[in-house]
Amino acid sequence: MRSLKRRSVLGGLGAVAWAGMALPAGAQKPAASTLSKPALLAPSLRIVIPANPGGGWDQTGRALGVALVGAGVTEEVSYENMGGKGGTIGLAHYVEKYSNDPNTLLMGGSVMVGAVALQKPAVDMSRIHPIGRLTSDYLVVVVAANSPIRSIKALAERMKAAPQEVPIAGGGSGGVDHVFSGVFARATGIPPEALVYLPFASGPEVVQAVMSGKAVAGVSGYSEFSDQLASGKLRAIGVSSKRAVFGIPAIREQGVNVDMSNWRGVFTGQGVTAQRQVEMAQAVKAATTDASWQKILNQNHWESSWLSGPSFKSFIEFDATTFSVMVGLLKLKA
Repeated sequence: MRSLKRRSVLGGLGAVAWAGMALPAGAQKPAASTLSKPALLAPSLRIVIPANPGGGWDQTGRALGVALVGAGVTEEVSYENMGGKGGTIGLAHYVEKYSNDPNTLLMGGSVMVGAVALQKPAVDMSRIHPIGRLTSDYLVVVVAANSPIRSIKALAERMKAAPQEVPIAGGGSGGVDHVFSGVFARATGIPPEALVYLPFASGPEVVQAVMSGKAVAGVSGYSEFSDQLASGKLRAIGVSSKRAVFGIPAIREQGVNVDMSNWRGVFTGQGVTAQRQVEMAQAVKAATTDASWQKILNQNHWESSWLSGPSFKSFIEFDATTFSVMVGLLKLKA
C-alpha cells in the first residue's frame, strides 16, 4: 500500500498545473460547504479501491485522498487496491476486514451496482453504508465521422427499423454501457433483447469497432472518445445527461427519454457508528471543496454530483432496481 502525507501534497497530485483549465460546458463547481471546517477525522485514513490501479475508481479514490489531506481532515491516506468482477471481490474483502473500521472508506459506484445485479454475490451492497456520491461521468454516444447518422433521432429510427443491423459497441457485458444501451433500445420502442451489443474490455477497442464499421455506434465515457472527437475521427451525437455537456446535446433533449450516469461514491462499513458516519460525510464533503479536487474534475471531465444521507441511499436503491430489471430484460448471465 502507498500512502500520501499532508506535507507531500504540494509535490504530488495537488501540484500539477491544471489551474488554468476551464470547466467543461455544463459542468458546475460544487458550492462551498456551508458547514464549519471539520476537525481532524483521524491522523491516518485508508481507502479501499475495489479495482486495479489506473482505472476510474482508482483515479477517483486517490484524488479523494489528496483532497482529504488538502482539506486538513487527515494527515495521511493509504490505498489498498483489489480488483475483479466489477468490484465485488473488493467489496467482499472490505466487508470481511474493515466493516467495523472507523478510518477505512470504500470506493464504489454504478459499476458495482451492475455487477451485484448480474452476479448476485453472497456479499452485496446491503453490507455497506453509503457516505456520499462524488462524481458523475456521463455516457457519450458516438458514430464514425463518415456515418450518415447525425443525431440521436436518426440512430433511434434506424434501430427501430432494423435493430439487428445496428450493433452498438461498449464496455463489458452487463456493465453500465450495456445497461444504458438496453435502456436506450427500450426507449426507442424495440425490445431490449433485440439489441445487438458488442462488449469490449477497453475504450480503444470500442473506438476501433466504431471507426472500422464493425459497430454503427459506440457508448462510453467522454474521456474514452475525447482524442478521436478532437481529431474529427468520431462524431458525438448525444450524451446521457439531463442537459447538454461537453458541447454535446443531451439524448433526452432529442426526444429519447433516457439519462444515466456512471457515478462514483464512497462508503463505510455497517459496524461504524452513526455519529462516525456523519463525521465521515462532513469530511468527504469538505474534501470536495479542496482546490486539488476541482482540478481533477476539470482534467477528467467529471461532473461534481455530491449527494449524501437518505437521498443518496434512495438513489442507490433506484439504480439497483434499474440494473436488476435490465439484467432480466437483456437476459444477461454472470
